[in-house]
Amino acid sequence: MKITNVTVTIVEVPQIAPIAPYRSHIRTSSTTKKGIVQVETDKGISGLGEHNVNFLPDISGREMQHDAEEWLIGRDPQNIEAFHRDCPLETRLKCGIELALWDICGKAAGLPVAVLLGGILRSEIELAACMGIQSYERAGEIASLYVEQGYSTLKTKAGSDMEEDFNMVRGVRDAVGDRLKLRIDPNRAYSPQEAADLGRRLEEYDLEYFEQPIMAEPLSEAVWLREQTTTPIALNESVIGPESVWEILHAGAAEFILPDTHIAGGILPCAKIGYVAAAAGITAIMHCGHDLGPKTAAMLHVAASNPAYTLANDCTYYGLEDDIITEPFPIVRGKMSVPTTSGLGIEVDPDKMARYTVDC
Repeated sequence: MKITNVTVTIVEVPQIAPIAPYRSHIRTSSTTKKGIVQVETDKGISGLGEHNVNFLPDISGREMQHDAEEWLIGRDPQNIEAFHRDCPLETRLKCGIELALWDICGKAAGLPVAVLLGGILRSEIELAACMGIQSYERAGEIASLYVEQGYSTLKTKAGSDMEEDFNMVRGVRDAVGDRLKLRIDPNRAYSPQEAADLGRRLEEYDLEYFEQPIMAEPLSEAVWLREQTTTPIALNESVIGPESVWEILHAGAAEFILPDTHIAGGILPCAKIGYVAAAAGITAIMHCGHDLGPKTAAMLHVAASNPAYTLANDCTYYGLEDDIITEPFPIVRGKMSVPTTSGLGIEVDPDKMARYTVDC
């Protein structure tokens, strides 16, 4: 089988409440912008992929498509190890293509991607509902809504102000008590000393973890931070590929790790990260970037098939106005079912693609 064509389309989908407007310490946004990759083969089998382009300057789908065509056409879509070894493309674009290749492999074999990755260990995937930075009152309102909807876990953005973060956590706990496991993510906003101070203040609120409060490097600062507080430390921006996870675990820099397909380069690196974590007895959680259907499907297949991904995985899917696939994933009491049809288990909806396409 050979690749005969590849297209890259930039789409932008509005978000809805309670996700929108989604405020971090960096920016506030109410849309998600993604690259959608479609790969065709000489056997009539096509694959669908997705990668993040949110907030990147000078995005051009045409340039991405040109780069992908120049390198990809004529290659074997089923040799994904060789793809990772040889592909010179930027990691985000590489991720979008790699997801499409897994979709092709699954369709060619007549099996779900999770089965190709080793088998379905869990048929339903628990989701962590997310929210941007909120006031004490609004944090409690959103947390209460998520409890009503059946979610078990809440992740909040943080990092604009430590007192604001503390009050937001207080608002969640005062509203719903321990009915939600709670994670906060300052996205590298704080110095190690600030993170230590906040981590100690948060100890009484029993966070599941404190995600990447400090810069990604050096890892020695994360090691130091873990010694200063009993609040568990998780790393996301520090997690790039399996090699980085080995360094994190060897250093003892985190209790939890959060890989993402668009950072690691696709499904296979996230699976390998999971195996490294499982061997070390560390839990992994799939990170999300306001994902549409293809990337959400990738999360489901990785989490379903890998022993390390036992906790609720990040999700903002319920906060989309719509999706670009024909049958959006239903969420029932905070969980998604793993697709059981071949490949990623999704198909593109041409009308929705046309509606959300950005000309660039």
